[in-house]
Amino acid sequence: METKKPPRQRDTRDRREEGIVSPVEGFNERGRKAAGDKALHDAIQLFTHKSVAGRNAVLNALPEAPELRERAYGIKQRTMANLDRYLEQMADAVEDRGGNVFFADDGEDVVRYIGELARRRGAKVITKSKSMATEEIELNHRLEEDYADLDLEIVETDLGEWIAQLAGDTPSHIVGPILHMNLERVTKILSGAAGENLPPNVQALAAFARKRLRQKFLTADVGITGANFGVAETGTIVTVTNEGNGRLVTSVPPVHVVVMGIEKLIPRFEDLSVFTRLLARSGTGQELTVYTNFVTGPRAEGELDGAEEFHLILMDNGRSKLLGTPFEEALYCIRCGACLNVCPVYRQTGGHAYGSTYSGPIGAVITPLLKGTDEAKDLPHASSLCGACWEACPVGIPLHDLLLKLRNHQVEEGLAGKGQKAAFKVFENTMKSPALYNISRKAGRLAQKPLLKDGSVKPVPGPTSGWTGSRDLPPLAKKSFRELWKEGI
Repeated sequence: METKKPPRQRDTRDRREEGIVSPVEGFNERGRKAAGDKALHDAIQLFTHKSVAGRNAVLNALPEAPELRERAYGIKQRTMANLDRYLEQMADAVEDRGGNVFFADDGEDVVRYIGELARRRGAKVITKSKSMATEEIELNHRLEEDYADLDLEIVETDLGEWIAQLAGDTPSHIVGPILHMNLERVTKILSGAAGENLPPNVQALAAFARKRLRQKFLTADVGITGANFGVAETGTIVTVTNEGNGRLVTSVPPVHVVVMGIEKLIPRFEDLSVFTRLLARSGTGQELTVYTNFVTGPRAEGELDGAEEFHLILMDNGRSKLLGTPFEEALYCIRCGACLNVCPVYRQTGGHAYGSTYSGPIGAVITPLLKGTDEAKDLPHASSLCGACWEACPVGIPLHDLLLKLRNHQVEEGLAGKGQKAAFKVFENTMKSPALYNISRKAGRLAQKPLLKDGSVKPVPGPTSGWTGSRDLPPLAKKSFRELWKEGI
């Protein structure tokens, strides 16, 4: 009996035409809109609360967690300090095992390498496992656009990523790409792909996805994955997943391509135990993910499975310029998503408000660093600086400090708003002059009288509305400390 061929995967270029991909600037506007979306807010709260509770439970049951955190930070610190040496070691190890290594300066290099590889192999179907690095460079869209003559069909195979691709949407969370979608919307998307109405239950939807994606796995010419870690001493690529798609993408197609950011390197195989004990616990509240995959080069003689060709693309894309700078710690990130789950800003707005592949505190740090502070000038201010992200980070990245440094950098580069500059200049002059300070204090007492309500300043329009509309602003005291001191109190 002839199997009916599934329809071709939707062209990801539709994302652009429908305006789904947002520019990075404009966080404030998108954030306000997202915060007012009750369905989105409820979905985010459900996911993040569950993730945080799971994380806390498994980490509290791991007495050595604080020690592992310190060790992870130290390993990353030493790796970045000697990155050139470890990159060379990684490349040599992969090539010694019959693999191919390509150093990509930017996304254009990655697209060109994979596009020409697909042309040489006569590839038509490419399957992909979840990869933030390929999302970062918009690999799917750019391959389809730059190599339109090849008529490539590029299929995301992580269930959440596939649903987002079918919808022409983008991921909103590092770990849970479609946390912003409810069951009704997912059912509608998959019913559209099936060409029939599917029942709105998880088992039926998963069964359809499994059947459809398996056909793609079996016909794929090239498989593309990211990497959670790359072990320099052995040339091993490590991926951790909760779905079996990762193993099918790496073992069924004749060609396996890994797109790995250069910061994903770790020196030794024994270092893996530190990170694997932290990654799943921090990201999904599991002791270990369902699958931990190790790939070391192409299929060796006598082996029954694995790719015939193995290609490792070591992608820079702005990372190396952070080495040796005050922002180097941003490269220590292992993409667990823990900082997103605890961030009070992310928990109100979700990921799409950031207008970037990376959202939450880590996105607010690395997006300006990789894209430029002028293009992403809103993001360093998308934080309350509460430090919850640092406490949750399994590597101990001081994200709140990095955000402050980015704000300072913006001021030094002349990117601060005119109103902000003027306000701080007035504040500076006032604090330097006792006379101005006394005048402003007395004027402030008079001005606040009609604004007082229940012991605090009530919401007022104008420049202070952002504060007074959502926070309690205590009134100026009737007498200053200096006045009380003079009175002997």
